[in-house]
Amino acid sequence: MRTVFSYALKYKWIIIIGLLLMFVELAVELIQPLFIRGVIDDGITVSNLNNVWMYLGLMLAASIISTIAGVFNTYLSSYATNAFGNDLRNAIFRRVQHFTLETLSKFNGSTLITRLTQDVLISEMLVFFGMRILLRAPLLVIGSLVMSFVVNVKLGFYLTLLTPILFVFLFVTATIGAKIFSRIQKRLDKINRFFQENLSGMLLIKVNNRAEYESERFSNIAGKLRDDMIFGLRLMESILPVLLLIMNGSLLLVLYISSDLIQTNNVQVGEVVAVINYALRMQGGFSMFSFLIISATRAKASADRISEVLHEDVDELDDGRKIEHTEGSSVEFQNVSFKYVNSVSNILEDVSFKVDKNETLVIMGATGSGKSSLVNLIPRLYDATKGNVYVDGKNVKDWNVNELRDLIGYVPQSAVLFTGTIFENMLWGDEYASLNDVYDSTRKAQVHENIIRFDHQYNTQVGQRGVQLSGGQKQRLSIARALVKRPSILILDDSTSALDATTENSLWEEMDNLNVTRVIITQKISTAKTADKILLLEEGKVSAIGTHDSLLLESELYQSIVESQKTGGSFDD
Repeated sequence: MRTVFSYALKYKWIIIIGLLLMFVELAVELIQPLFIRGVIDDGITVSNLNNVWMYLGLMLAASIISTIAGVFNTYLSSYATNAFGNDLRNAIFRRVQHFTLETLSKFNGSTLITRLTQDVLISEMLVFFGMRILLRAPLLVIGSLVMSFVVNVKLGFYLTLLTPILFVFLFVTATIGAKIFSRIQKRLDKINRFFQENLSGMLLIKVNNRAEYESERFSNIAGKLRDDMIFGLRLMESILPVLLLIMNGSLLLVLYISSDLIQTNNVQVGEVVAVINYALRMQGGFSMFSFLIISATRAKASADRISEVLHEDVDELDDGRKIEHTEGSSVEFQNVSFKYVNSVSNILEDVSFKVDKNETLVIMGATGSGKSSLVNLIPRLYDATKGNVYVDGKNVKDWNVNELRDLIGYVPQSAVLFTGTIFENMLWGDEYASLNDVYDSTRKAQVHENIIRFDHQYNTQVGQRGVQLSGGQKQRLSIARALVKRPSILILDDSTSALDATTENSLWEEMDNLNVTRVIITQKISTAKTADKILLLEEGKVSAIGTHDSLLLESELYQSIVESQKTGGSFDD
């Protein structure tokens, strides 16, 4: 919790002033019964109207002061709470943006969304209640106990006789509640994850008539959340009746003892009324506890979940430096092995090769042979488990990670576009790119002619993930976005699969005129023929490396790939 609520320290003076105002409210509330005692014992009982009016005037003045303090406390509490929540959300979002892929694999999207939204909201509420009632409730209880002793020691003693039972009960309830509400947040994660997966797979669900099956699965998950929530709320709701039972028992005990003391003149009526007032204030303070325990236990669970995100490893932060690059960069792998954190066996095993500046390397292999994992090591999305990766003769681990990635244009296997216009998506490659730079890149990527036929051309809204575009258009826009960056190394992870032969050939012709090193994952022999080198991967190991002609003579795997594409009619030797 300390990490999360440290973000509130920025507003410590606002919080301190708010708490001081809360103490003013509390002081007024604790002093009011003394004025009531004065009205009765020093005014009504002795028929002194001057004292009555004096104490009533003091009560009115104190009430006005308390009201003003309460209004300003609420204003400051609201400001500090919302500012704290805004800073915390930004901190979480920035942290996630700089997660390594290994770190990101520990969290699914739904849990990050829950932590960024609901968990932050719950933490916000604790800050607000902290400035309003979290401290006020226990201080009101303690203050009322102390003041009851000030008024009359005997009555104060009987009032506090049963309170230790309350504190034990509240401690046990809070401990159990913390575990329950932590489990509830995890249940919410599961619901969010299920709903996201369901929405993304809605097409398949409809085609296969699985709506009822999915509804039953959701009911099962939601039912577990319902059961935990009911149990947690029932536990919290049991606090108030128990508190009232014990406090009313204490109050009855005080009234019973007071009747004897009044008759023997050992206590005055005003003192009894004052102690009863303090008992009622204690009852009000304890009544807040059920609400506060719910808030505090949920906030602890949420804060712990947020802290997990804020303490995870991240990439180096961007220092704003940019590298000017006008030609390709060399890439070299030396005895590289790699496995994911939770994997038992290596994905890549002892991989070695070198690509010189401005050369084209094509990587081929069966599904699961480690092609994508290999290219992910170049921009240091992952680090090699063993061996070294070099860019321009420098170990990637010695590069500033932002400078390294500034050299690289990366087009992933699945074309990803973001909500906004085509032009805004292009600026992801270089936010300072001019319109001519964007035009030049889209022409090279063979998509400019498609764009200008749209009604709004480059101002066309592409929709989330480019839902309004064809597969080939999305792939070419992704390539254009990478070219806007003017990279030294261009990585294409099977990024031309949706392109027809004519468009792809035109794309490669444009690429030949660029000073860029190309690393291309593909299954197309027509693309491999034009490469300077072809790397064949088989179960994570280098099966062969060479040119199209040399591999046709030396590699049975390459021969089988060529033959399969001849048979399929997709390759003309």
